[in-house]
Amino acid sequence: MFVALLVLFVYYRFLATGNSFSSLYYEFLLGVSTISRTVSQTCDLIWQRLREVVMPEPKAEDWIQIAEGFHVNANFPNCIVALDGKHIRVKKPSHSGSRYYIYKQYFSVVLMALADSTYTFIIVDIGVYGSTADACIFSASRMCARFQANQLALPKPRLLPGSAGPPAQFVIVADEGFALTPHVMRPFPRRNLDDSRHIFSYPLSRARWYVECAFGILTHKWRVLLSSIQMSPDNATLVIKACVILHNFVRIHDAPSEPDDFAPGTSSSGGLDQTLG
Repeated sequence: MFVALLVLFVYYRFLATGNSFSSLYYEFLLGVSTISRTVSQTCDLIWQRLREVVMPEPKAEDWIQIAEGFHVNANFPNCIVALDGKHIRVKKPSHSGSRYYIYKQYFSVVLMALADSTYTFIIVDIGVYGSTADACIFSASRMCARFQANQLALPKPRLLPGSAGPPAQFVIVADEGFALTPHVMRPFPRRNLDDSRHIFSYPLSRARWYVECAFGILTHKWRVLLSSIQMSPDNATLVIKACVILHNFVRIHDAPSEPDDFAPGTSSSGGLDQTLG
């Protein structure tokens, strides 16, 4: 029992601080190989056991509830999720060339995520090479294929508030790096925005910012994602998966007691008004 508790403590210490395995060895007197193996196995176990509990596939009524959240919080109706990708640094994999290398001059894997207005991740795709553009990752992902094939129980189009028709379908909001498709809506280019386009782009960008805020909360709590994960890409992917699942678990159980320090429009969000030019 003591050994199991010690192993769990070391595991959560690693996720919460990002301390190296060598540092954890000196703290807990456990072998580096033991810590590495334990972290990978525990991450995989958490993903397998909790994924269906805290990140189940949404049903039609769930999409409606998510859309209501975006309407209330961002004044953007018929939005089902916000889409974006985040690069998570990893050590250089052997014989990988430049596949994991990005323009920011580090090696990474990509966390591609769809989030709702409570900063909870709905669907994720993790582990693609860091050199791949976000738009390419999403278009080649299984989640995109399922959206295009209407396999995710999306609700039928409905009228926008105050509109006489025709009904508008539910959409994903994303930034300018993604392509405009029947399921993905992006803001107008920032150049030469007139008043009508600016009025449209503002709530869309506000809705999209929820996924950015979700990334901020995720990395603020699980600081291993702020440093370079000194593991192979496959094992680093397990770590990211576990952090995402634990993030959702915390949001579901503790969200009412947590201040929204990363809420769009606050100083911690990075300045929404500034992003709109």
